Amino acid sequence: MKYAREFVTSTVVGGLLIVVPVYLAVLLLLKGMKSTASLVRPFAALLPEWIPAERFFSLLLVLTLCFLVGVAVRTRSGRAVRERMEVALFGRLPGYGLIKSLTQRLAGDSEESAWTPALIELEDALVPAFIIETLDDGRLTVFVPSVPTPLAGAVYVLSADRVHILDVPFTQAIRSISRWGSGSSDLVAAMRKG
Repeated sequence: MKYAREFVTSTVVGGLLIVVPVYLAVLLLLKGMKSTASLVRPFAALLPEWIPAERFFSLLLVLTLCFLVGVAVRTRSGRAVRERMEVALFGRLPGYGLIKSLTQRLAGDSEESAWTPALIELEDALVPAFIIETLDDGRLTVFVPSVPTPLAGAVYVLSADRVHILDVPFTQAIRSISRWGSGSSDLVAAMRKG
């Protein structure tokens, strides 16, 4: 029963990570087509009325623009511009870094080292947390989520001996926190193994 529930949960999350971006991309594509309709209307008027030329030319113009932007971003200067825009514009948006990091973790980006599940020692207790970064002096910045909403909580800077990395997926740690600690025995067992 437990494995079936985990399978269903991970499958739904995986499906959402595919369906939501595709849905948003289609909405943006339709909005772009609507915006460019006035630009292509003179060309569409040259064709017979029974051909949906305005929509076709609008779609073609939006896809061509997307292609050109995609080609530009693949160049060295394009990557530099994208990174500068990300820092200058998106980096100032509240929560952008958090959402980007969480999305990379949920997508299984192995190079993303932030949000590593851990149990930390606070007073006489072990508390579920996520390692955010390692400081130059060896201490760790950890985020301790509140239960049952894992996106709210507190930040601590702790010595490495008080932080125990868990050998569990990010999603399993989030699931345990959002279920008021149900499944914590697996977290403790993963700490002992690690």
